[in-house]
Amino acid sequence: MEEPLHPYRMQRLIKERGKDEVINVTQRASLYQTIQRLEREGLITPQKTVRDDKRPERTVYEITAKGREIALEWMRAILSTLTQEYPEFPAAMSFLPLLTPSDVASQLELRAKAIESELRRIDEVLQEAQAVPRLFLLEMEYLRVLHAAELSWVNSIVGDLSAQRITWTEEWLRQIAAKFSIDPKLDQD
Repeated sequence: MEEPLHPYRMQRLIKERGKDEVINVTQRASLYQTIQRLEREGLITPQKTVRDDKRPERTVYEITAKGREIALEWMRAILSTLTQEYPEFPAAMSFLPLLTPSDVASQLELRAKAIESELRRIDEVLQEAQAVPRLFLLEMEYLRVLHAAELSWVNSIVGDLSAQRITWTEEWLRQIAAKFSIDPKLDQD
């Protein structure tokens, strides 16, 4: 929306501004697929093709009026609407009984260390960016809050596992499965 750009410059600009913390641009192929989709939908249009020195030709794209309108609609919808997302971690948590309680505790302790490391990294980024207006760091603040909350929760689960307030055995799991299973004869109706 700032100015017409070619995909490589889009990717670099996202990284330079630290927005790759919340936008995955590591796979250039995914970026090109997104650009093709946006062009197909009439949200961007090729403006010109440029060639710099020995580099291959690059198509510069610009946003269309429809694209600008849709982008603002998307922003409003994303900011105002709670949507169901499907991150991997809660999915893995739903299958904890596949592991033993001690294995789960060990894995969660490793996760807690990784979260602590990520929190330190985010704190460094925020510290180094003190001169940057807060408006441009809100996504980092948000990530920090999410990680801090997750760390607190993970540590509480590790504590509950260690104190055996949360535990299971194969026998207990079979009993629970039998208790809550649906009778196949009733399911046929």
